[in-house]
Amino acid sequence: MTVQGTPNDCVESEITSKSTFGFDHCDIGTPHISGSAKQVDSGWDVVAGGVDIWETEDQFHFVFKMMTGDFDVAVRVASFTPAHLYSKAGLMIREALTAESAHLMLVVFADDQPRNNNLGAYEMQFRKTEGVHCQAVYPAVLPPAPPEFPASYPNTWLRIARRDNLFTAFGSSDGKSWRLYAQLEMPLSETVSVGPALTSHNAEHEAMASFRDYTEFNFK
Repeated sequence: MTVQGTPNDCVESEITSKSTFGFDHCDIGTPHISGSAKQVDSGWDVVAGGVDIWETEDQFHFVFKMMTGDFDVAVRVASFTPAHLYSKAGLMIREALTAESAHLMLVVFADDQPRNNNLGAYEMQFRKTEGVHCQAVYPAVLPPAPPEFPASYPNTWLRIARRDNLFTAFGSSDGKSWRLYAQLEMPLSETVSVGPALTSHNAEHEAMASFRDYTEFNFK
């Protein structure tokens, strides 16, 4: 899949970021409820409002660092308190800190309830270019079969590796044995923002998630 991305610089008057644990964090878009990220010994406790990460623009709270070139990163979602069936926590690769930015995200939901074509907790979502509609890669196993990628809190792991413009997403219940979720060819800027993301999907209520054990793997 070929995607052309255009990087956008952060506009200081629009984005107010705060540093924590070597990462920055800020609201993306203009959520009615402001989000936050509290540093703990092994990660962050994140609170977020926002109507969604979907369609042509997003509202969510983002904990991120800038990364250039190839990488392989993972994080554990230890707990997730949703505000809606479609509240989303995930590991995001984002081209710019603007609401309409191109991005790729391995999403996890709070439980395994059926959602559209998905029975399970995991889903890959992406926006090919700035301002276009998001798309999703659903699990191959569809309802009513048992979920192929179930939630297993406090041990729901997300992992994304980048090699050039090939992104490979994995899920795990222990952070050791990884199961391939999907691969996607998607040209993004060489330097991108990477880290945990959380959206409520309910403009009037906040969602909460605990992200732990962020890990950067070495390529062999």
